[in-house]
Amino acid sequence: MKIKRGRTMNKHYAMFLIPPAVGIFFCFLLPSAAPAADKVVVIPLGGAPGNAVAADVVKGKTFSSRAAGKGATGSLKIRAGGTIYTNSIGMEFSLIPAGSFVMGSPDGSGDTAHRPVWPAELGRNGGELQHVVTLSKSFYMQTTEVTQGQWEQVMGSGTNPSHFSACGLDCPVESVSWSDANDFITALNGKESRTFLTCHFGGYCPYILPTESQWEYAARAGTVTAFYSGGITNTDCILDANLDKIGWYCGNANDTTHPVAQKEANNWGLYDMSGNVWEWCKDWAGAYPDGPVEDPTGASSGVGRVGRGGSWFSHATWARSATRDMGSPSDRSRFLGFRISLPSGQ
Repeated sequence: MKIKRGRTMNKHYAMFLIPPAVGIFFCFLLPSAAPAADKVVVIPLGGAPGNAVAADVVKGKTFSSRAAGKGATGSLKIRAGGTIYTNSIGMEFSLIPAGSFVMGSPDGSGDTAHRPVWPAELGRNGGELQHVVTLSKSFYMQTTEVTQGQWEQVMGSGTNPSHFSACGLDCPVESVSWSDANDFITALNGKESRTFLTCHFGGYCPYILPTESQWEYAARAGTVTAFYSGGITNTDCILDANLDKIGWYCGNANDTTHPVAQKEANNWGLYDMSGNVWEWCKDWAGAYPDGPVEDPTGASSGVGRVGRGGSWFSHATWARSATRDMGSPSDRSRFLGFRISLPSGQ
């Protein structure tokens, strides 16, 4: 199938959304398999940001009574604006608080019972039905996309699959399938002795791909506009001022990926949630529910896995926080990468 500028998540599909005549684009959510962590209370020790170690854990004054002092791998840093966890190979994760948000994009026909009455979002696609989602547990989201350097640290020297390898080790790893992403996660969990069993008993919790709801919630970081930097002003490759601040897309990327964290982060310290590379999510693609949901579990099977965020090749419309796409778990392309997440107890 011919690749169309901005619409493809990989080289095999020009567009993964189900045509309107067939139905809404698939999508849904998988729950965290980890047990609930203690309530996270982020209060900088001594009233100032700084490093926190196990000896600093005082119930009600630090991050979590489960988060340290039980063999957690890496370090926690409490800083202005949030808590950052750094693992054994230097990957950083920002603590995303539990909460509720409106998932999807407005079509201009909202109702007070299920969704707000907002003007239709420029560039919205079918399958972005607005609905209220509550995430009852906080979680950690990687602050950047997994880089080529991080891939080689975990998978071994010479294993970098990236089409844009010349971009450098600080550029996102791409040309990875959903299955490849999970192979990386399995290897990293093994490297740090993380399992769901150890997590259940208060030890290391395993890395996972974020669910689609976690991804959008984290990307929005409390915003309701098309991008976390503001509204969308065009739908193609003409420079969009708000998108240009935060992401690499066809209007500014010059047909290549770029080193991570070069653009502005969102309110929760996450970079490149719009553009650079599409990011695999844990979910099978499925239709959104028509009503509020809490920790949604979504479809149990499907034909494609969810991808989010758009890429260096995408039109502005495909880099919106609400944009959804999907691909076969085996698909690889120079547009596809990922970032990983952790339960709040790590």
